[in-house]
Amino acid sequence: MLKVGITGGIGSGKTTVCKIFELLGIPVYYADDRAKWLMKNDKELVSGIKELIGQEAYTDDGHLNRPFIASIIFNDKDKLTKMNALVHPAVWKDGEIWNSQHTDAPYTLKEAALLYETGGYHLMDKMITVFANKEIRLKRVMGRDQATRKEVLARMDKQMPNLEKARLADYVIKNDGQHPIIRQTLKVHQELLKLSGK
Repeated sequence: MLKVGITGGIGSGKTTVCKIFELLGIPVYYADDRAKWLMKNDKELVSGIKELIGQEAYTDDGHLNRPFIASIIFNDKDKLTKMNALVHPAVWKDGEIWNSQHTDAPYTLKEAALLYETGGYHLMDKMITVFANKEIRLKRVMGRDQATRKEVLARMDKQMPNLEKARLADYVIKNDGQHPIIRQTLKVHQELLKLSGK
């Protein structure tokens, strides 16, 4: 079974493209969503986060204190690196278990914002980058998250440039309003089906 990674800069529309793949019957592992779940439910990971950031990383009812965590890790590169070193291996292990439950599929998709940045793309058979230019992505995220331009740019700066992600990808799906994404996704799907032999 082929393992396919799908990524793209914040606001590129990865989730939209993944939903199309799901309609085509392809299982999608949403790494960022699973990371949030694991950060709340994986006892070992919770303990590591509290040790790194402090008890304030969690609210009294056990939920992640996201604003507090963000204020720490996005202002301290060392803490961000250590946080990633805790979270990414836990997500990878969880993803491998998930993959073993979908062996009947021709291929699986792992959706993650930082597949290139973490080196996780090396463990994928093929890579898809969902691409949109910076201004389009800025507008989407500002509208979606009610965030300021400055806040979104700060988040973008933590990611590899989308052009670089596109250069490294086996397939690029342009989600810029000019190129129909369903047609592009179907084309990639057909190519992956051929490669999978199913």
